Amino acid sequence: MIEDPYLGKYVTCVSARSTDKEILKKAQDGGIATALMVYALEEGFIDGTIVAGEGDKPWQPKPEVAMTREEILKARGTRYSISPQISWLKEATRSFGLDKVGVTGVCCQMQAVRKAQLYPINMRDVPGKVAFTVGLFCMENFPYKSLQSIVEDHANQSLGSVKKMEITKGKFWVYTERGNVATVPLKATHKYEQPGCHVCLDYVSNLADISTGSVGSPDGWSTVFIRTKVGNEIWSKAVADGMFETKPIEEVKPGLDLLRKLAKEKIEKNQKTVEERKTFGVNKGLRNPYA
Repeated sequence: MIEDPYLGKYVTCVSARSTDKEILKKAQDGGIATALMVYALEEGFIDGTIVAGEGDKPWQPKPEVAMTREEILKARGTRYSISPQISWLKEATRSFGLDKVGVTGVCCQMQAVRKAQLYPINMRDVPGKVAFTVGLFCMENFPYKSLQSIVEDHANQSLGSVKKMEITKGKFWVYTERGNVATVPLKATHKYEQPGCHVCLDYVSNLADISTGSVGSPDGWSTVFIRTKVGNEIWSKAVADGMFETKPIEEVKPGLDLLRKLAKEKIEKNQKTVEERKTFGVNKGLRNPYA
């Protein structure tokens, strides 16, 4: 087990992409999270998964329980507005009757899953049914209204015309169905971030079974951390079955150096906010869950 102060504990780390062309068509990068959940479902590791599906408005995420390959594929791609995945954890086990639940989410949501397993208040019989978690790298997130302002007021694009968004190279990128590409400097988006993002001390979803994101890998590929025994079992079997193409992370650019740099920046910046909060209210500081 490798332990890194900024990247957490992990068994191994690789650069990878799905070999499924249908998944890659609308994947954000290497299609890792989608391919993993499809594989886990088809191989019986899970019998359903909570995903960020399509909401009532363009690019508004909505938590859904996906129980087929088609339902998982509908949730492909990144939506930069928070989807309350964990609110459906109990629903998945009771209303849908799932005994082996998969959960995909960002860093804070992985932390919430583990807290629910440790302290199952109002979650009776739920903790033991969380079978597999895939965490996503996350620097910040935006309320839906804020996302709308970034796209429409700053990028000058209609939210309904957008086919993809991504954050890379210091900019917020917006791609439309007609081929337009607009960018917004990340400095202009900071005021729109979720306030809770400023006390988050995790960039790479340390507490997931497997965590993944684009940073560290070439375009079209994703960086993948295998973190737990469950994650290692599913990943090893999936790779052996030809579900993923992989490269050693040491052989790709920009590699872990960039990932570690960004993780360090997020943690150290947000740690300052945590320290500041100790000086007001009831003088209670926020506990670092990774310490």
